[in-house]
Amino acid sequence: MVKDLLLPILFVLLASCVDKQREQGLTIAVAANMQFAMEEIAIAFTEQTGQPCEVIIGSSGKLTAQIVEGAPFDVLVSADLKYPQALHERGLTATDPEVYAYGSLVLWTINDSISLSLTTLKGEEVGHIALANPKTAPYGVAAEEVLKHYGMYEAVKDKLVFGESIAQTNQFITSGAAEAGFTALSVVLSPLMEGRGQWISPDPASYRPIVQGLVVIHRDGGGNTHGIAFRDFVFSERAKEILIKYGYSTDE
Repeated sequence: MVKDLLLPILFVLLASCVDKQREQGLTIAVAANMQFAMEEIAIAFTEQTGQPCEVIIGSSGKLTAQIVEGAPFDVLVSADLKYPQALHERGLTATDPEVYAYGSLVLWTINDSISLSLTTLKGEEVGHIALANPKTAPYGVAAEEVLKHYGMYEAVKDKLVFGESIAQTNQFITSGAAEAGFTALSVVLSPLMEGRGQWISPDPASYRPIVQGLVVIHRDGGGNTHGIAFRDFVFSERAKEILIKYGYSTDE
């Protein structure tokens, strides 16, 4: 009799724990270049699973440092593979690092009076060139590589202004604080920015491929079932369609 009474109570307690976990949701640390695409992917994931997600935007390096310091993130969606690998080597991950996309760099201005080209950057009409900080943001590394590839770095280095991430770099460009700047193709293709100003794509051979990786983080010293479910969704056909729409490649 007592056993029969306890079983329904136990079921209610277990269901309550599951509901509480769902309410808490997933916290996804996302490199700024992926902001628009990942927000759409997170919405699609929630629609399919009922699991809410919070997307935290920053530079890959700073997000990684926060995870090392104990930030309660479930997944790191990085702009390169280096930072997920660094977390894995520290034993902080529930999965191996994996490549989910390949990014593309663009040079962008919202000033329609500028005849945009890489050569334009050396002229007087461009006083400031925005790029993400190469120390923490892979797209900043790619931008520097482009300038050095074309032998322009020394000529324009005094014009360079560094954002903490692609997000801050975009602010420099859209506010006019920088006449031009380097950002991710996904940014200029986003609904928020599409059609603003003009952009060009540097030759992909002028910078190393932007290989973007993700990894699921251990939570509470154990695995991370919900984080792994999100990881699986990122590799689904629905998520790949979103990534491609934002200018990413999902194949080598």
